[in-house]
Amino acid sequence: MFFKSFTDENLAQNAYLIGCQRTGESIIIDPPREFDHILKAAEKEGLHVTAAADTHIHADYVSGARQLAVQHGVKLYLSDEGDENWKYGYTDGMDAELVTQGTKFSIGNIDFEVWHTPGHTPESISFLLTDRGGGATDPMGIFTGDFVFVGDVGRPDLLEKAAGIGGTADSGARDMYRSIQRFKELPDHLIVWPGHGAGSACGKSLGAVPISTVGYEKQFNWAFQINDEESFVEELLNEQPEAPVYFAEMKKMNKVGPAILKGEKIDAIASAVELEALEAQERVVVLDVRPASVADKGLLKGSINIPFNKSFTNWAGWLIKYDEKIVVIADLGEQAEVRKALQSIGLDTIIAFADPSLLEGLELVAYGTLAVSAFLDDMQDEDTFVIDVRNDSEWNKGHLEEANHLFLGKLRTAEIPTDKKLLVHCQSGARSAIASSILKARGFETVKHMAGGYNAYSAEQSAN
Repeated sequence: MFFKSFTDENLAQNAYLIGCQRTGESIIIDPPREFDHILKAAEKEGLHVTAAADTHIHADYVSGARQLAVQHGVKLYLSDEGDENWKYGYTDGMDAELVTQGTKFSIGNIDFEVWHTPGHTPESISFLLTDRGGGATDPMGIFTGDFVFVGDVGRPDLLEKAAGIGGTADSGARDMYRSIQRFKELPDHLIVWPGHGAGSACGKSLGAVPISTVGYEKQFNWAFQINDEESFVEELLNEQPEAPVYFAEMKKMNKVGPAILKGEKIDAIASAVELEALEAQERVVVLDVRPASVADKGLLKGSINIPFNKSFTNWAGWLIKYDEKIVVIADLGEQAEVRKALQSIGLDTIIAFADPSLLEGLELVAYGTLAVSAFLDDMQDEDTFVIDVRNDSEWNKGHLEEANHLFLGKLRTAEIPTDKKLLVHCQSGARSAIASSILKARGFETVKHMAGGYNAYSAEQSAN
């Protein structure tokens, strides 16, 4: 058996390539939308990808299953569990098997058995793997998707918070409790291959270790230590991170079938005049992906700066609307990767790329960066409005008494006094830089943020 995992660091998302070396067949579990690197890895090993399977209708990224079926003719294995609201709607006319609890299928001499493991979502399934070609008669491990992570379990509140389906958080938590009780019956030696690692918003305390075992999770995963259903439900729903607004769009897209990417060439903006003209168009957002330390010295008026790093995809999903046309300001060497990152969450409406050199000579805006002491001094001015853009759990652990809590992901539409000077901070200074660019794009004249954020403030308070 051949086995290789692939991690998209922007989404903390894991995909798995499993191949039978005797027959040359292979399958991708939870394929990402951009999968060419996985196909190349299979080809290198003399394997042909003949199948793909999703553990559930994903909410945090666009699945590559439909693209694989249409473009490469692979067979799909998709869940037929859950109610009518969570059925795949794009399988007509393609080779697809809708699977349920107990369904078995094989890829060459590798056997898979479907487990229905609801909780994160009603249709969630896991796959037990047995390497029959290697002489095994019992499973080696289990692909858990967003059911069991290393040190955590999938959050059950996304349908309610992101998709607006009321009452599903509590019922999902109870489903998760029952799924865990079944999981506890599995042999301790089974390997656990999760769908995500640390950095994903699909749980609240995911570990950074890429794999685990059933026995380890039974012993150390917090969710396995609570044996009372009511206590478990309360703890599972407590302090879950904010559900990104784009999750609702992802659920819908992966349910009805994402658009097939055809590799169309995206235009490069040739002049500063053209860049200004595009920015002025209605429903166009200019997305500047340069590092904040560069962008803060001069932003195109009306643009938003989200630096291209591991947090880029998350904040792009929060802040860019799906009906907006996107113009990206990025260095030539980064443009292809930026495009992949945006398309991985269904932001396909990129109309042009612009090199940062085109900003020279244009009307630019800037925001200020203040040391903690200067920030606190400016707070004494009655004409200032202090904004804390951190998440709920960070705010609840401690905050400036003068601050107004306005979460970064909702800052483009938040109500803010128009007659005040704005002072912004987050935990480290990274999110407040994004926030400052948003506020400048909204037309606020004076915007300054705190270098080092609340961490730096807390350190200075302790030192004093």
